[in-house]
Amino acid sequence: MKQLQQLIIEFRDVRNWKQFHNPKDLAISLSIEAGELLENFQWKSSEEAIESRLENIKDELADVVIYAFLLSDALGVDLERIIFDKIKKNEKRYPIEKSFGSKKKYNELG
Repeated sequence: MKQLQQLIIEFRDVRNWKQFHNPKDLAISLSIEAGELLENFQWKSSEEAIESRLENIKDELADVVIYAFLLSDALGVDLERIIFDKIKKNEKRYPIEKSFGSKKKYNELG
C-alpha cells in the first residue's frame, strides 16, 4: 500500500499539483468521482452495467481510490492504519452472531 501511495504522490508532485490538493477540494473530488462511478450503474442492473461499462467502472473506481490516497496524504493520516482501525470498529458494531447474513445496520441488529 505504501508503494502505491508513493506512486500516486510522485505522479502528483512531478506535475506540481499538490498546491491544488487541500483536504476540502480532495474530498469534493473524491465525491465527484464516486458519482461518476455511480453513473455507470444508473438505469441498469448490476449485471448490465458490468457487461457494458466494466472498463469505465474500473477507471472511475481507480479515481475514487486515488483521491482517497491523496486525501489521506493531505490530512497526514496513514490510510492503511485507518482502514484497519475502521475494520476493528465494525467488528464490534457487527458481531458475527448478530450480523451474519443480515443487511441491517448496526443500530438495528438488536
